[in-house]
Amino acid sequence: MYELVSSKSDGALVRSLEDGSTKFVSSRIHNLSHLESIEVYTTGENVNLVDVFNAMKNSSQSLPDAKDNKALKNYFETVYPDLDFDRVYTSDMKKMVKWFEILEKTGVEYKLRGQEAGEGEDAEAATEGTSGEAEANS
Repeated sequence: MYELVSSKSDGALVRSLEDGSTKFVSSRIHNLSHLESIEVYTTGENVNLVDVFNAMKNSSQSLPDAKDNKALKNYFETVYPDLDFDRVYTSDMKKMVKWFEILEKTGVEYKLRGQEAGEGEDAEAATEGTSGEAEANS
């Protein structure tokens, strides 16, 4: 997971939220997805990932061990029961937990554009992927 520092026509300069390192990523090789553009399948309308993160933040449930697939599913069944578990895979749930932990640890504010700004530093987070898939490289 990265913070977008600046963009160019041929790529972007990004800073890792995990270790603070900065690097250039070429748009020819990598696709960047803004956190606010990622949607999650539900049994109704798709929701933005930020909505799921807010539910996770407001939950009294402790985060599950990402290595325990059953615990992951049980956690999300409790925290966000409207997820479409036929289309939201365990690997997706692992990413959501990992990304949420990174955002909470680094204090990055996650919100949709147009929402009122709250306390704290506002940073633009992005995920880096290849072949059109959003994934965090860690």
